[in-house]
Amino acid sequence: MPDIQFLGHSCITIENSTHKLIIDPFITENPQATITADKIDVQYILITHGHGDHVGDAVSIGKRTGATVIANFELANLCAKEGLVIHPMHIGGAHDFDFGRVKLTIAHHGGGFGEDASRYTGPATGMLVTMDGKTIYHPGDTGLFYDMKLIGELNDIDLAFLPIGDNFTMGIDDAVKAVEFLQPKKVVPFHYNTWPIIESEPDEFANRITDAEVIVLKPGDTLTL
Repeated sequence: MPDIQFLGHSCITIENSTHKLIIDPFITENPQATITADKIDVQYILITHGHGDHVGDAVSIGKRTGATVIANFELANLCAKEGLVIHPMHIGGAHDFDFGRVKLTIAHHGGGFGEDASRYTGPATGMLVTMDGKTIYHPGDTGLFYDMKLIGELNDIDLAFLPIGDNFTMGIDDAVKAVEFLQPKKVVPFHYNTWPIIESEPDEFANRITDAEVIVLKPGDTLTL
């Protein structure tokens, strides 16, 4: 069964006995991080969109480990220009890898890279990752959208991560509705309290959820599905 570790903000790792991947490897500039980027050893790097707090250390990790970057077509090709191995995908598409399956979903957010986010990196995405028969939904940065209901109907989601920090993403009210739409077995709030502008109370979110198990992870915590 896969082990999932929360590394702070929106960064997680998923691993089993043979494979390890990281999603949105924002570590070096992440005030919540409990590990340094040079300690990350993975075979795959998944990036939901091009903002700096999600691309993070992808280039340095990819160059050091030779990991394959999985991202939307535009963002993946920008990573290729940095010398990284890539597997480009796009929204609605799925692919079977040696570790399991990845499907890209829509996300309502931006995706520009750089200090002014002006470098085009394609649309923001979410990701459904299936490993050892367990499906994890990482929505990236997103607002609430009604197609989450469809995502929940089409996929048996064992664990969903949901942003609750508001301002740039969903806040608590919309994240509660997202749980209703997605119907995951377990849910972990993330993308909150990294900076004052996205301060939020995970316990408030947890207390409002009745149809899923809410697990509040601190950076560095791990859960096993």
